[in-house]
Amino acid sequence: MHRIIFATLALLTILVVSAMVPTRASADASMLYELRTYHTNDGKLEALHERFRNHTMDLFEKHGMTNIAYWNPVDQPNTLIYIVAHKDSDAAATSWKAFVADPEWQKVYQASIAQGALVNKIDSVFMTKTDYSPSRN
Repeated sequence: MHRIIFATLALLTILVVSAMVPTRASADASMLYELRTYHTNDGKLEALHERFRNHTMDLFEKHGMTNIAYWNPVDQPNTLIYIVAHKDSDAAATSWKAFVADPEWQKVYQASIAQGALVNKIDSVFMTKTDYSPSRN
């Protein structure tokens, strides 16, 4: 029951943020949004935040992904939720392939897990905006 409520709240938040964030992704209703949820191992959330803050977000942009927003759910410890945007599904596949192959990412990733894996599960959902989704344009 809590997961259904959480998922509903997350999707409502996406709609609100999409309307408020003036990025090239929110300006184009044809964008493909990706909602990702990372479930971390105990004590590893701060290390994951550090990796995103200092490396991952820039690497996403380098490989064509647009960072939309990042959240910590208040009722789910050890969890990071974020949204990135892609031009379309082909662009998403291309971006992810380039990202994981990037030598800088591989170096950062290996260094970040030297004391143990940060993440134990990743959920990913691809979404498109509805025709009634609020927009700044």
